[in-house]
Amino acid sequence: MQRRMGPTTRIALGTAALVAATAAALAALGRPALCSCGELELWGAVGPKQSQMLADWYSPSHVIHGLLFYFAGWAMLRRWSLGARFLAALALEAAWEIVENTPLVIDRYREATMALGYSGDSIVNSLSDLTMMAAGFVIARRLPVWASVALGIAAELAALLAVRDNLTLNVWMLIAPSSEILEWQAGA
Repeated sequence: MQRRMGPTTRIALGTAALVAATAAALAALGRPALCSCGELELWGAVGPKQSQMLADWYSPSHVIHGLLFYFAGWAMLRRWSLGARFLAALALEAAWEIVENTPLVIDRYREATMALGYSGDSIVNSLSDLTMMAAGFVIARRLPVWASVALGIAAELAALLAVRDNLTLNVWMLIAPSSEILEWQAGA
C-alpha cells in the first residue's frame, strides 16, 4: 500500500524545489554565493555589502511583498488552498529575484535609481529575500488586515528615514525616474 503525501509535505517539497531552482538559476547567471569580500554577516548596510549579506535596508520590502501576495491570493485565488497560494507567492518572488539579477535589470537600477554601484544580489541575499517574503505572507495570514497595513507602512517609513529609499520609491524610479527624487535621495 502506497502512502499519499500530505499537504504539509507537498508544500515543504515545493518550497525546497523553488529555493533550489532559484539558487541554481542565480548561479547560472553568475551571481556569487557570498559577498566577494568573503564574509557572511547578518546585516549589509548601505555600501558595497548591501544586497550581499543576509539582510539589508531592502529586506523589509520583501516582507511587504509577502503581505501583498497574501492579500492578492486571498482576493483572487480563494478557491486555491493556502499552501497553493503560498507556493504561487514564493514562485513570484523567486521569479523576481532571478529577473532582478539579470544584467538588464542591474543596469536599469544603476541608471535610474540611487543604486549607482549596485552589482546585484549574492545568492545568500536572494534566498534571504525569499525567506523575508515568506515571513510577510505568514504574518499577513496571522495579523488582522489593519495590523498588516500598519506594518507595511512602518517598514516603508523606516527604510525611507534610514536610507532615503523604500519599495515605493524603488518601483517609482524604475518605472518613471525623477531627477528631483534622485537628488533628494542623494542628499542634495
